[in-house]
Amino acid sequence: MPFRARRLAAMLIPFSALAIANVCSAQIWPTKTITVVVPFPAGGTTDVLARAIAQKLSPVLNQPVIVDNRPGAGATLGATLVAKSAPDGHTLLMGAVHHTIATSVYKKLPYSFEKDFAPITTVAMVPNVLVVSASKPYKSVKDLIADAKASPGKLAYGSNGSGTAQHVIGTQFQMATGTSLLHVPYKGSAPLTTDMLGGQVDMSFDTITPVISFIKKGMLRPLAVTTAKRSSALPDVPTMQEAGVPGIDIGTWFGLLVPAATPKEITERLNKEIVNIINTPEFKKQMADIGAEPVGNTQAEMARQIKEETEKFAGVVKTGKINVE
Repeated sequence: MPFRARRLAAMLIPFSALAIANVCSAQIWPTKTITVVVPFPAGGTTDVLARAIAQKLSPVLNQPVIVDNRPGAGATLGATLVAKSAPDGHTLLMGAVHHTIATSVYKKLPYSFEKDFAPITTVAMVPNVLVVSASKPYKSVKDLIADAKASPGKLAYGSNGSGTAQHVIGTQFQMATGTSLLHVPYKGSAPLTTDMLGGQVDMSFDTITPVISFIKKGMLRPLAVTTAKRSSALPDVPTMQEAGVPGIDIGTWFGLLVPAATPKEITERLNKEIVNIINTPEFKKQMADIGAEPVGNTQAEMARQIKEETEKFAGVVKTGKINVE
């Protein structure tokens, strides 16, 4: 064999070996417990969806699938953990729209949400809803706006952290209504809802899932959903547009991702198995009961969604002058 040919072959051997190793690892995957990192405390929508998937994914893959709650910094702490984990398909992130917003809000993130993660699939879309405690006097969005204008900076709204969808919606609401509200960031929906029920905060723009049971019990009052159309879970609740507040159309999506270097064979298998779960009648009913709309799209579709929303929210963050608090 000529010298140049031998040299080229020698150069290609490491790459061939790596490719073979990746294929072999994908064929025997999974080999141990799979962890789904949830960047919020237990009890919120992200956690509920992750546990719903984990419960059904475990018997399919013949390995335990556990949920690891890692709240903090507007969902970026959990994302950082997954971005830096081994790309072997055993660590997943239950990501959400919050991560496409955080890209513009946090200037020194230790990861790139677009480049350091490989999308698996969007699990569900959940409308957000403006809710107040039933003990509050507000019967409509109009009542709330009137009181907010009468006492600028007095009324407080809670969010799941700076740079989350709730924070963005609260900012847009103030811009659209000419009001000034106090933003109170929490680590997740559970502590936020507890404080709202106790009167520590006046309202929230949270997703429907963590508040729907309290709405049904009459403990929380829904005033408007933040999506362009009404929610099937709350059909009698108007949209923001119908309530007299134009320009707000935000829902929260939740989806699974893995570190970017995870072998393609593994990401494709994960997409196949999880989409199959999402499309089952049992899972669809489970989602309907908590006000979620199941999705189950392709990896390419989720990647496109992330790119488009990252660009869209960059403009929203700049216009609203949203800063980390």
